[in-house]
Amino acid sequence: MSKLGISFSEDQQKEKDQLGKAPKKEEAAALRKDISGSDKRSLEKNQINFWRNQMTKRWEPSLNWKTTVNYKGKGSAKEIQEDKHTGKLEKPRPSVSHGRAQLLRKSAEKIEETVSDSSSESEEDEEPPDHRQEASADLPSEYWQIQKLVKYLKGGNQTATVIALCSMRDFSLAQETCQLAIRDVGGLEVLINLLETDEVKCKIGSLKILKEISHNPQIRQNIVDLGGLPIMVNILDSPHKSLKCLAAETIANVAKFKRARRVVRQHGGITKLVALLDCAHDSTKPAQSSLYEARDVEVARCGALALWSCSKSHTNKEAIRKAGGIPLLARLLKTSHENMLIPVVGTLQECASGENYRAAIKAERIIENLVKNLNSENEQLQEHCAMAIYQCAEDKETRDLVRLHGGLKPLASLLNNTDNKERLAAVTGAIWKCSISKENVTKFREYKAIETLVGLLTDQPEEVLVNVVGALGECCQERENRVIVRKCGGIQPLVNLLVGINQALLVNVTKAVGACAVEPESMMIIDRLDGVRLLWSLLKNPHPDVKASAAWALCPCIKNAKDAGEMVRSFVGGLELIVNLLKSDNKEVLASVCAAITNIAKGQENLAVITDHGVVPLLSKLANTNNNKLRHHLAEAISRCCMWGRNRVAFGEHKAVAPLVRYLKSNDTNVHRATAQALYQLSEDADNCITMHENGAVKLLLDMVGSPDQDLQEAAAGCISNIRRLALATEKARYT
Repeated sequence: MSKLGISFSEDQQKEKDQLGKAPKKEEAAALRKDISGSDKRSLEKNQINFWRNQMTKRWEPSLNWKTTVNYKGKGSAKEIQEDKHTGKLEKPRPSVSHGRAQLLRKSAEKIEETVSDSSSESEEDEEPPDHRQEASADLPSEYWQIQKLVKYLKGGNQTATVIALCSMRDFSLAQETCQLAIRDVGGLEVLINLLETDEVKCKIGSLKILKEISHNPQIRQNIVDLGGLPIMVNILDSPHKSLKCLAAETIANVAKFKRARRVVRQHGGITKLVALLDCAHDSTKPAQSSLYEARDVEVARCGALALWSCSKSHTNKEAIRKAGGIPLLARLLKTSHENMLIPVVGTLQECASGENYRAAIKAERIIENLVKNLNSENEQLQEHCAMAIYQCAEDKETRDLVRLHGGLKPLASLLNNTDNKERLAAVTGAIWKCSISKENVTKFREYKAIETLVGLLTDQPEEVLVNVVGALGECCQERENRVIVRKCGGIQPLVNLLVGINQALLVNVTKAVGACAVEPESMMIIDRLDGVRLLWSLLKNPHPDVKASAAWALCPCIKNAKDAGEMVRSFVGGLELIVNLLKSDNKEVLASVCAAITNIAKGQENLAVITDHGVVPLLSKLANTNNNKLRHHLAEAISRCCMWGRNRVAFGEHKAVAPLVRYLKSNDTNVHRATAQALYQLSEDADNCITMHENGAVKLLLDMVGSPDQDLQEAAAGCISNIRRLALATEKARYT
């Protein structure tokens, strides 16, 4: 009994009285002696014979029991008393048959077709293949001893059941051999049946074993197949706190894959688990001598643990939010119990990927407590707090809150501890997202974080590198930080990363290299290291985000290179490649390529080459777009390409002028300026002036002549001047 760890408080005394007398010591000793093999030779002989009969097939659960344990379904209180008087467990529940298991699986699959589940679940969440224990003469003795114990569980005698449960816990249930031994002889079905009895001790013993063996992926799948999860969900309503804790912890272990999480939700488990978070006592105080208060904290901890596993599903995240989980998690985040904080922060970290959650997290002032716990000595807690900040810091207000509550300094300090790679990845991720705000970048510079980040550019796992390079890309938007990166020798390791294959890393490193290329001194180093050629080669990458980021990075490289024209032409097929990217369907790729073409076209020889490659019709084809970013860079590219040969006339012939006039109705000043400059260049052709006039360009341009933007003023005035000059010439010709 001690192995079950069962203790009874006063509120459980009534139940204890109903359980009957405990097994006598003589009976327990006799049973243990029988199980452990007092007559060792006879036991070994029986085991060998039994095994020989099974050599030709894999072990399968025993599904045809006659004496399955079950207390549920008694006809009356009188019958219950009679059963307890005899010490036997009557009315066994049939085990889940093979046919029913298949029916349960098919039913779940049918539901899966109608209910979409998580988009955040990874490949690791998939169900593992079911490998049965193969016949082998090398199986340890524990395998056979456990299988004999399972037979006693099936016997139907209360004394034998309790002692068998106690004895089973004497084995190392963390070993796979012991776990599969329970399953192979049908022990899982028995343990699950015990959960539906009215005997609290049997339920506790069964749950303690299920909790241990459910760490095995195959066992988890079997528990779901046998319908164990709905029973555990029902136990969450039990008045016994120890049962609630064990059921929630077992659910936490089982709900590691998608189907299990769905079953928990469909049987109302999310609502019940959220209810466990509502401790009856104030969990912000350390547990006193009161057993009740300690149990309340433990119930909430186990509930948070189960919600952490379930929250990997997008649908479950929403269910947790709708059940009122956020305020309760926020309250528990103030606790001083570290073992409580880890699952609470872990759940928040998973849920914070949703926009609705981030808004709720701000409303509940959770960021302040996340920052506070960054200073904890517990590395796992630090990791999950940093990861939660990483998820939430997509929002500017959250980034400001991290700074205002003093969260940037501990994040910078944690960069120096590089042994724990999981924590380092979370910390660098939080720094990356916080660096999107310039005010935070200034603080990171004060804390010497940029120098530390440069030191992390080598000998780190990819998940760390992605975040480090992302943070440097944001920091290098400011000149002071670009100088720091260059002086710390950061350019070479950044360029070296351009040869990788990780898409997220390539997106971030191209941005960082492009930011550094704004500095002429850094650009010289990039050019010497052949960085521009590497960027150009990334235009062939199949991932559109990599293409777009590489094209953006090429813009400052071309702009700041000493002999940009010669450098661009030195890439065989490079100009044709970039022109052909104008056929892409991705708006970001198109905008970045237009920006690159604007810089390429500054060289007359390059402009001539891209004209021969058909840049004019391809740019004209893109003119009918409503995307302001694309409009801005497309208009600039058209303006620059007008300066070669008869390209102005060609743009008119390819119907690019009228759509450009409509850009003037945009509410984006950058679009206005670029469009006015393009129209000014196009207005050098008389036919284009007529098209502009017919589409109402004059009135729109007149409004922009009064703009405070000088470039916009000049371009608008110049275009109007060309249109007016053509009109006067036409009128004069008419009278002559």
